Amino acid sequence: MSRTAVLYRMVTPEHICPFGLRSKDLLERKGYKVEDHHLSDRQEKDKFKQQHNVETTPQTFIDDERIGGYDDLREYFGKGEAGQTGTTYTPVIAIFAVAALMTLGWLFGAGESLLSMRSLLLFIAVSMTLLAVQKLKDLYSFTQSFITYDLLAMRWLRYGYLYPFLEAYVGIAMIAQLPAWWVAPVSLLIGSVGAVSVFKAVYVDKRELTCACVGGDSNVPLGFVSLSENLFMIAAGVLMLAM
Repeated sequence: MSRTAVLYRMVTPEHICPFGLRSKDLLERKGYKVEDHHLSDRQEKDKFKQQHNVETTPQTFIDDERIGGYDDLREYFGKGEAGQTGTTYTPVIAIFAVAALMTLGWLFGAGESLLSMRSLLLFIAVSMTLLAVQKLKDLYSFTQSFITYDLLAMRWLRYGYLYPFLEAYVGIAMIAQLPAWWVAPVSLLIGSVGAVSVFKAVYVDKRELTCACVGGDSNVPLGFVSLSENLFMIAAGVLMLAM
């Protein structure tokens, strides 16, 4: 016999509660038949909250027992907190993984060797471009984090606003295979300043900071990954000049 759960959630022409949809999905995945009750306006919602002495919706009931909202439902089924909590490397891993796949797809489509100096430079270029986009989506938020550890941005705040554009320029210029002397000096500059800044903040001053490498609203810890990003830029500059 299928078990039954009763769910009350907000559904109006203007708003569909995302936590209500998540609660319904979770219940169905756990094998419950859901009696789905829609609260169609604010008055109906307020009446429900007053009747059951709750502050929020959605609310789930199982065997006439009130379980609670979406977080309570996850706890009921022994799941952890929803969403991203604490520090994580997920955004960086996602960007580098997509950059690697884009590089392989690009080279495969062009009939070029997948293992060459060109493939390495293309991977760095795509990675830098994707990282720059993450910073450019909210420059203020990015600079708020960046100026707390970048040595040049501490002295000249406008460098924090300029940095994502320089990073995007290097990445796009590398993809376009512009002359090395147009690109390598910029890559070496921002990579060197960044590497020294991260090394000092993390390994000398022992500060625990979040990295602005994927934007200012991330929970990526400042450390080896951040240092690697800057070392990639330095390596790209050196390789471009050498080639």
